[in-house]
Amino acid sequence: MSSSDRSRLSVALVDVSPGHEAEFKALADEFESVMARKHYGRVDTIQDETLSLRFYAVRHWADADAAERCHADPDVQAITARLYQIARVTHVVNGARRLDASSANLRTTRVEGDRRAGFDRRRTPGTGPAGTDRRSGGDRRTGGRRQSDPGAVVDLVAAARLAREHASAAFSNFKVGAALETFDGVVVTGCNVENATYGLTICAERVAMFKAISEGHRAFTRIAIVADTKEPTPPCGACRQILWEFGGNLEIQLANLAARTAMYRLQDLLPMPFDSRLL
Repeated sequence: MSSSDRSRLSVALVDVSPGHEAEFKALADEFESVMARKHYGRVDTIQDETLSLRFYAVRHWADADAAERCHADPDVQAITARLYQIARVTHVVNGARRLDASSANLRTTRVEGDRRAGFDRRRTPGTGPAGTDRRSGGDRRTGGRRQSDPGAVVDLVAAARLAREHASAAFSNFKVGAALETFDGVVVTGCNVENATYGLTICAERVAMFKAISEGHRAFTRIAIVADTKEPTPPCGACRQILWEFGGNLEIQLANLAARTAMYRLQDLLPMPFDSRLL
């Protein structure tokens, strides 16, 4: 965008789950109120003419700083966490993000539905080979190209594959990488770290989540998990609990070194979670 114009624009698709339209509209109104009250900008949400459960959410940011403050706002993060329980959000354009070299290297040119998220609302009327590190087949690139399109989609699986290379798995030799995406598009990675006492070993998924929490992130959209296995390698029970506690009904992408192998919602893997609602 022109340096003489500090305003920024972000656009997302919001596909609301059937039966949750009223809840979504209430969240949209709540977010609109926060945006206006805290001078972050304004939001327009437009319903698709042919798909009644799809909305186009457009955020008109006052400037990039306002967008960053909004993303870090606990009130907004709470609204976002509730949204992800009832809708799938696809971030199409992010005109407010400040790119760094590491995130740019993981961007692709495709914009695929339901691969990205970020909350923005205002309601308007109306299989891998044997061996630990060997790879074969598929697209093995983890980046290297910088895209000028700010709405290009982050290749989360590629980020997880890259993170896996840093795993410390001297005892099991089973390396796992994870890449967790926050609601405003930041990717936080993790790898498994083993310990001689075994019980102190921590999985890649929890490393990514704890690192994200320690950096101030509180709302998340999806996580990719990569291991050198032919079949999908889902998160263990402890990781499922942690992911639910802090991320809610995340999209779970499973992959090996060659291709994506499965995709779930966390609620499918943890159908009866224990959380603060039970306390």
